[in-house]
Amino acid sequence: MSDKISGNLVDVRNRRIFPAELEIDNGVIKSVSPCTDKNLIQPGYIMPGFIDAHIHIESSMLIPAEFAQWAIPHGTVATVSDPHEIANILGEKGVDFMIENGKTVPLKFFFGAPSCVPATPFETAGAALPASSIRQMLQRTEIKYLAEMMNWPGVLSKDSEVIEKIKAAQDYGKVIDGHAPKLRGQPAIDYFAAGISTDHECTEYEEAIEKIKTGAKIAIREGSAAKNFEALHPLFLTYPQALMFCSDDKHPDELMEGHINRLVVRALQQGYALFDVLHAACIHPIEHYGLEVGSLQTGDPADFIRVNNLRDFTVEEVFIDGEKTYDYPNIQFKRTPTAYPRQMDAKPIKSDGIKIRDAGSHMRVIEAHDGELITSSCVEMCSVNANGEVVSEPKKDILKIVVHNRYLDQPPAIAFIKGFGLKHGALASSVAHDCHNIIAVGTSDDDIVRSINSVISAQGGISFAGEQETFTLPLPVAGIMTDQNGKKVAERYKFLDQKVKKAGSTLSAPFMTLSFMALLVIPSLKLSDKGLFDGEKFEFVDLFFTPNE
Repeated sequence: MSDKISGNLVDVRNRRIFPAELEIDNGVIKSVSPCTDKNLIQPGYIMPGFIDAHIHIESSMLIPAEFAQWAIPHGTVATVSDPHEIANILGEKGVDFMIENGKTVPLKFFFGAPSCVPATPFETAGAALPASSIRQMLQRTEIKYLAEMMNWPGVLSKDSEVIEKIKAAQDYGKVIDGHAPKLRGQPAIDYFAAGISTDHECTEYEEAIEKIKTGAKIAIREGSAAKNFEALHPLFLTYPQALMFCSDDKHPDELMEGHINRLVVRALQQGYALFDVLHAACIHPIEHYGLEVGSLQTGDPADFIRVNNLRDFTVEEVFIDGEKTYDYPNIQFKRTPTAYPRQMDAKPIKSDGIKIRDAGSHMRVIEAHDGELITSSCVEMCSVNANGEVVSEPKKDILKIVVHNRYLDQPPAIAFIKGFGLKHGALASSVAHDCHNIIAVGTSDDDIVRSINSVISAQGGISFAGEQETFTLPLPVAGIMTDQNGKKVAERYKFLDQKVKKAGSTLSAPFMTLSFMALLVIPSLKLSDKGLFDGEKFEFVDLFFTPNE
């Protein structure tokens, strides 16, 4: 059965806008014809749907089927999704869950084979995906690419496991995503020459230019923690052909507000050419990854959206494979209840378990930065109480940070951090990239312990403990997601976010920032369950030391 849809068609590939009639047959665009009858032209503009060029669906805290309910109304028709969060917890079983759950809804999820599980050997994960497993995964039609190669030292040193994973992707004709924060000069040239084709970690314009000159595509990232649009948007003046948009990690409250559509609006407000911006948002991911997503050409899948105008892009309708999936303001499909995997083996802890004694006059302190995944390292004098224990010093914004192993019964790792600004209380999360052990920051040991134990009791989640009360958002799906309604999840997340901010945090997204403080592959100083780690030297360092010794 054929359907006909008319409107002002935004033909992004051919850089033109004209009145047209689409004939759709069995989910495919059978024809695109100019339409001269003004009475047939519906208001608004028909255009290709938006594509997130790099995202970890797990960071929305929603399973794929629920993520789709909230992304589609923003005009998103597809995502390039790296499932390495759940893979670090459950291995290929977790990837299978994401793929199968994604198939239950119309949104097109294109998953990659996680290249770094675990991301480093310096932390405890729940699973490992060696090169042999990656080669098997890349043979699957559902796996479109080799996901971000975070082990750039392994690439440069030609580590045999790393090189075998890259070769496997090349053998099956699948592209390789990159991850190279701050990598410049000859090391960057060598990294991309190994076959890596993208980077979403650029934080500076000059860094992005260097990488583009190697042939890499740059995904301009604007997530809940890392926000690089302001630094990188001038690339539209120099290298628009090399750009895509991505969110990388997006918490549920921000997903409710917008997705790639917001980046399109912001780019156009900067004065960049409409078709350059829409190529980045709609076409370049299709071309780079070989996605089965339509771009309003004859023979394409009938994937497109209707927007009110080409200024604010309010989405009125979304079609995927010819089916209307959204008709403002209502979703036109239903979720199917599904079973989901659990994983939380952590044992509750006591305050005595996170006390630490002075072993030197000074200590290395992590410095967190708002809107960045990259941290700094500074040196501070130890604050010691009457019992000889090194403690948080909220007046100086020096707080204790704890990582508690969720897979093995081992003592927590302890360090100190600046940048959270808490005056009282503690926040904890079992969303802690990439291995997802439980991480917490707080002003007192008692509050830290209460927040961690609340997460354990909920079988995963985020929590805030303060003033003798504890509040939790349970995330029982592998300890990092929930199958509950996205709006309710967003409301609970906002509630917890406000609790943390009322306790003094100055971070725009404290839980998102917290989740990256154990991510060792992002410089410079981080904390894993095994100890304090220097991400630039790629080695453990001592917390305490005495200068000039």
